[in-house]
Amino acid sequence: MNGRVADHGQRTAAHVQEVFLPVFDLVELWRGEIASLFETFAASGRPLTASVLDPLMHELASPALSAPQGLITGAGFVATPGVLADAPWHLAWWLREIRGIDRGDRGGIRRLEAVEDPESDEFRDYRMLEWWRVPERTGERHVTGPYVDYLCTDDYTITVTVPVVHAARMVGMVGVDVHVSRIEPILLPSLRDAEGTATIVNTQGRVVVSSETRRVTGSLLRDAEVHDALAVIHDGGRTSTVGSTTAISCGDTELILVQQR
Repeated sequence: MNGRVADHGQRTAAHVQEVFLPVFDLVELWRGEIASLFETFAASGRPLTASVLDPLMHELASPALSAPQGLITGAGFVATPGVLADAPWHLAWWLREIRGIDRGDRGGIRRLEAVEDPESDEFRDYRMLEWWRVPERTGERHVTGPYVDYLCTDDYTITVTVPVVHAARMVGMVGVDVHVSRIEPILLPSLRDAEGTATIVNTQGRVVVSSETRRVTGSLLRDAEVHDALAVIHDGGRTSTVGSTTAISCGDTELILVQQR
C-alpha cells in the first residue's frame, strides 16, 4: 500500500478515536461519581438504595442525552444483583427520545422500563449479555456492537460499558449507547475519500460503517485476507497488510479500519 493511502488510513483511524474519546471520558467520569456514592454510604453505615442512586445517575446522564444531535442515545448504571438494598436487580437507564421517519431528536428523555423481577416471563438476566460479561471478566472498559438493541430501541447500537468497583467488589456497570446512524455521517466522508473500499469493523469483522453500500451495518466481512489481517490486530498489532487488504487499529476503541484496493 502506497504512502498516501497509508497516511489516509492512519488519519481515518485517528478520527475514529477522536469521535469516541469524549464518550470514553464521560463513562470514566460517571464511574468515579457512582463509586464515590457507594463509598459515602459505606462510610456512613447506611445501605445504598436505588431511590438515592437513581436521581444522581439521572442528573449525570441528562446533559449527554439532551445535547442537540449528540451521539449518546442511552445512558445509565446497571447494578450487580444484591448491591442495592431496595432493588435486588436494577437498571437506572435513560433514553433519548428519537422518533419519526427522520429519526430526529424530540428533545425529551425517558426512563427505560425494564423488568426487574426474575420470576417474570419477560425478565432478562443482563449478566449474560456481552456488555456485562466482558468487562466483568477483564475489569476494563468494553465496546460492544454493532448489534440490534432489542432491549431499548431496536436500532443498530454500539454500547460502551465500564465496571464500577467498590471495596474490591464490582457493584455494577456505567455505560452509554450510541446509535450507528449517528456515527455514520461523521465517519463516512473520510471513508469515501479513501482509495478503494474503507470499512470500520469491530474485532469480529462485523461492519459498523462502510464506504461500500453493499456492506451493511451488522454484516460480517468473511474474506480470507480480512480474517488474516484482523488476526494480527487481535495479537496486539497496530496495522497489518495481507495482499490488497490493510487493517489499522483505531486506537483503544476496539474498532478497526479495513482498507481494500
